[in-house]
Amino acid sequence: LRACDKCNLPHATRPFLEAGNLQGAMLPRGTAWLDTGTFDSLIDASQFVQTVVHRQGLSIGAPEEVAWRMGFLTDDELRERAEALTKSGYGQYLLGLLDEK
Repeated sequence: LRACDKCNLPHATRPFLEAGNLQGAMLPRGTAWLDTGTFDSLIDASQFVQTVVHRQGLSIGAPEEVAWRMGFLTDDELRERAEALTKSGYGQYLLGLLDEK
């Protein structure tokens, strides 16, 4: 990390930086980093998530979807979890993933 980046680190990470145990990584293109340290930035992040969900039909933070896409869940396992949640939009979303396949 550059010296000028140190001032942007949260207080809790400073000891790790000073001990040489802090690592960073570049986020891939298309990744959104949402700072929620203030009420205004929390509202901004919420509105961003809402916009993505409504306009693109994507879920953000769907652990079953991630596990399925990474091969940790089979189609049948995803279907089983989705069917348990069919009364919710989330369950319908998960079933839709299988329909798109």
